[in-house]
Amino acid sequence: MSAPPPNHASARNRILGKLRAALAQAPQVQQPAAHPVSPADVAQHYASTTPDWPLAERLRRLVVAMRSVQTEVHLVRPADWPERLAQVVQAHGVKRLLMAPATPHGQQAQVALANLAAPPLTQAFDRDIEAWKASLFDTVDAGFTSVRCGIAETGSLVVWPDAQEPRTMSLVPPLHIALLDGRQVHRHLHEALTLEGWVAHGLPTNALLISGPSKTSDIQQTLAYGAHGPRALVLLLTVPEDVDLDALQASTGGHA
Repeated sequence: MSAPPPNHASARNRILGKLRAALAQAPQVQQPAAHPVSPADVAQHYASTTPDWPLAERLRRLVVAMRSVQTEVHLVRPADWPERLAQVVQAHGVKRLLMAPATPHGQQAQVALANLAAPPLTQAFDRDIEAWKASLFDTVDAGFTSVRCGIAETGSLVVWPDAQEPRTMSLVPPLHIALLDGRQVHRHLHEALTLEGWVAHGLPTNALLISGPSKTSDIQQTLAYGAHGPRALVLLLTVPEDVDLDALQASTGGHA
């Protein structure tokens, strides 16, 4: 005579019963009384925990943090970035560059690139991705985008994608070249949110925080760069005239 099949429902009930009994015997932890946190409380927290770094110090911290994660940083005066962009494109052997030619910085970039002996083919993101996905992933060498601001505390770039510079431009090409106005480097994210009025002006569908090229430590917890997304990140950081460019370069090791 064969044994009756196991009663899975009974086994489940026994296990749940033991869990409920253990929970009933566990000491009760008194939860602190909840109280609302106001924007003023958050502002006070940041004011009390973050020094009031001057612009030169914010730039220094941003560059040091980004170079520590293999970002190639170029320190240039505002009028000199187009020529430096052309040098970077040439040095990295970029033959096809994804950019936004209708933007003011895109127009300046095109003028500088045209002066190269072998200018790259520039491509605007002007069609549905499904119409040229294979070409985008297989033939584009680099993407050139603007940056909304920088975060000194974490060494991050804040990118707000739009119709002319969708997030694909900074996430798909193996090389991302980013242009940042040094006057827009904030101490921390809360300062950026506050001073730029993000809530009042409305956030984009995607706001990207970029802290170096792509990296992962999924395999044996070994940090590897370029596993997905851009394998390299180049930052063109425009340094205002009232900041000592030579001193900034000496203290950070950035390209000047």
